[in-house]
Amino acid sequence: MADPLYRSIVLTAKGLFKGLAIDVNVVGAENIPLQGGALLAINHTSYLDFALGGIPADMRGRRLVRFMAKDSIFRHKIAGPLMRGMKHIPVNRDAGSQAFRDAVNALKAGEIVGVFPEATMSRSLDIKELKSGSIRMAKVAKVPVIPMIIFGGHRILSYGVKDFSRGKQVCITVGEPIIFDSNMDADQANELLSDTLKQLLSQTIERYRDKPAGAPWVPARFGGSAPTLAEAEVIEDKVRAERLARKLK
Repeated sequence: MADPLYRSIVLTAKGLFKGLAIDVNVVGAENIPLQGGALLAINHTSYLDFALGGIPADMRGRRLVRFMAKDSIFRHKIAGPLMRGMKHIPVNRDAGSQAFRDAVNALKAGEIVGVFPEATMSRSLDIKELKSGSIRMAKVAKVPVIPMIIFGGHRILSYGVKDFSRGKQVCITVGEPIIFDSNMDADQANELLSDTLKQLLSQTIERYRDKPAGAPWVPARFGGSAPTLAEAEVIEDKVRAERLARKLK
């Protein structure tokens, strides 16, 4: 599939990353299939994860990833046409059944679909509780789930962070494909995926070169000063409450 718009945006992103001298270190790209459908289950810590998450597939065989993203992006006057042109999949959280069907159809058609099973960015930089939709999609479409960790994008563009200084490192780890048995309990499957992502996060941080003790860009359980999962949840609750209060004004 030619996808000239998507290809041109990939080239633009590569140029931007080169301009910022981002050192992208990828391990496990060989776990991306050269053909056929697959679901990428990716952790989420930065606004760059959509661009970074497509790098291993591009390296592997210039494959493209159709990302699932909140539908508000598709309504943006600039981003919306681009997202639709790249055939990404809008997700309306109040009516997710259409997104589920669209993703399953894309998987059955041999596409790689990228999902962020934590749903929102993790302020703790650790693995949050996962939603089960990604596993259900993979089961219905009968495709493997490929776990992926991206670490480092949050130092460039994330909650309260906008730092375009040059030379930062981004480490990406692609795990081995997981085939979820149709008889496996949903909670068990979700736990397996969560445990796998946590293991991959450990491996990724281990090879990340810039992690001094107490660094705010490192999760608490790895010696950093990022909020713990519990502390991050308190922050999330406060942000949600403030957002709701603004809507009710």
